[in-house]
Amino acid sequence: MAFPQNFLDEIKNRIAVSDVVGRRVKLQRRGREYVGLSPFKSERTPSFTVNDDKQFYHCFSTGKHGSVFDFIMETEGLSFPEAVEQLARQAGLQMPEQDPKAAQRAAAAATLIDVTEASALWFQAQLKQPGAQTARQYLEQRGVTPELIEKFGIGYAPAGRTALIEHLTARNMKPAQIVEAGMAIQPDDAGRAPYDRFRERIIFPIHDARGRVIAFGGRAMSADAKAKYLNSPETPLFHKGAVLFNFARARQPAYDANSVLVVEGYMDVVGLARAGLDHAVAPLGTAITEDQIRLLWRMAPEPVMCLDGDEAGLRAAYRAIDRILPQLKPGFSVQFAILPAGKDPDDVVRDGGVEAMKDIIGRARSLIDLMWEREIEQAPWDTPERAAALKQRLRKAVALISDGDVRALYGHEIKSRLDALLGTQSDQRGSRGGGGRSTFARGQKSAWGARRSVHASSEVRRSDLGRGDNDFPRREALIVLAVLHHPQLLLTQRDAFENIDLSSPELDRLRFSIIDYFDRLDIDQGEDASGLDNSALTGHLISLDKSKLVERLGAMPEVRLLTFVRKESALEDVKTGWLETTVIHHKLQTLMAEKARVQEELGNELAEEGTQDALDRMRAIQNEIAALEHNGQSA
Repeated sequence: MAFPQNFLDEIKNRIAVSDVVGRRVKLQRRGREYVGLSPFKSERTPSFTVNDDKQFYHCFSTGKHGSVFDFIMETEGLSFPEAVEQLARQAGLQMPEQDPKAAQRAAAAATLIDVTEASALWFQAQLKQPGAQTARQYLEQRGVTPELIEKFGIGYAPAGRTALIEHLTARNMKPAQIVEAGMAIQPDDAGRAPYDRFRERIIFPIHDARGRVIAFGGRAMSADAKAKYLNSPETPLFHKGAVLFNFARARQPAYDANSVLVVEGYMDVVGLARAGLDHAVAPLGTAITEDQIRLLWRMAPEPVMCLDGDEAGLRAAYRAIDRILPQLKPGFSVQFAILPAGKDPDDVVRDGGVEAMKDIIGRARSLIDLMWEREIEQAPWDTPERAAALKQRLRKAVALISDGDVRALYGHEIKSRLDALLGTQSDQRGSRGGGGRSTFARGQKSAWGARRSVHASSEVRRSDLGRGDNDFPRREALIVLAVLHHPQLLLTQRDAFENIDLSSPELDRLRFSIIDYFDRLDIDQGEDASGLDNSALTGHLISLDKSKLVERLGAMPEVRLLTFVRKESALEDVKTGWLETTVIHHKLQTLMAEKARVQEELGNELAEEGTQDALDRMRAIQNEIAALEHNGQSA
């Protein structure tokens, strides 16, 4: 069958050729390419190259050359449709033959590109008009030169309510297309006309990997604006979590520097470019996603995340760690450059020049160092119980790593650090809580007390929380469903909801669609928000083609049995049940991670206090897991 070109392009954008080839060929990075021995012919000297930037491989010894699809067909004997199906599954994409509307969407996407490209040109023209004087002054004060404005395609959206719509409709573009492309908003009242999404804002075009304009970010000029920065909504062209601002433009400089800088916002990217650092990108106002991590690794093996040195910056770094750990693989990691408190990269280069920024980057910290710091700073470790909790947190973090070799090496390094921290030296001290801390001799055995049983409330015990079904883990589904039915929970639990570990990719994507919706409302946690209700949220999710998942969740039998997921329940009752459920979920995850760690120790005969001690710990863990699951399942 014929596949839509944009579908094939999306697969190639999501899957690096080196990832697929690397499963059969041992590759080494050399400059912008990877090299290895030919998989098609026996040889001693590498003649096989892979270029992720150009999305092809080439074998000099046989002359074979092609894309990721060609490689799968050559090495696995698959037909082209079979290769596409295999790679689409790996990329998390639905096959077109399973979706009758795929061809229609492909044609529509090409049309929507016309809308966004035309909008970009119009915004650029508006920046030169008399009405954009305030915007030009702002850019000049920030050191943005005319050359940078041209380079990044920076524009301006005037204050008029329908100025862009009028411009586009005059060029035979339909209002429905303009709305679908994210350039206009259609009021809920169908009788009212759409209006421009971006008004009185400096506009930054957002490009896909091919350099096409697919969305925009706007910086408000009015102090009364509801949101300082506003991005395009999710559209058929634009999925925020799968795009990096400046990716297409920074890719070549990143290859040249063998480095990529990850900064917070548009102006940081522009400010670094002013200083000659063209290899910077930015996520689009959210925590770094798995898709964005994969994009970064297509540019350089160890991206450097540049973070504010204040508490908010460190919290963002700590949250990013748990997103990165499962993705780690040999040769690929992330570093963290901590900026002076209160300064962003643009401030650093303006105050100290490019050398000041390079000095900060040169002192970037490794992922394992920051992970260690996070757990050490989280709580004291000055008693046996607290030290055990520290070990447990670290083991849980290490257990997130999917690659066996990387996980084993992290485990050995963490064990070495724990031995040093909790060893026999009398001057070892905990990180908080005053003096008088005891230390523990390596290998010392102590009766530190039995584990304390966790008793669930009757509300939680009645639920089938511990078991999953063929679709998704039941407990995770209930956690998400409660927020779907009662989005007001996000007023106080937004960060908690974002940081819950969900094993189901489907539920994880739904979770972040809900968070994105809440964030776009620009409501601070703790505020009252009468407009934040289930019907509006459900309508938004249906517009994102998530209606079937919403229906499946709503059809769960627990909806009739459990107070905290019923729509008519009082918010306080919902919050109580939801928090109890998340606590049990977190405890079971922690125990399962510890169980995996002990299993690894037993398998390698490297138990910290000997094999018998590891067996004892395994039995205790299994007993506690059984008790928790019993409390969560039986009345």
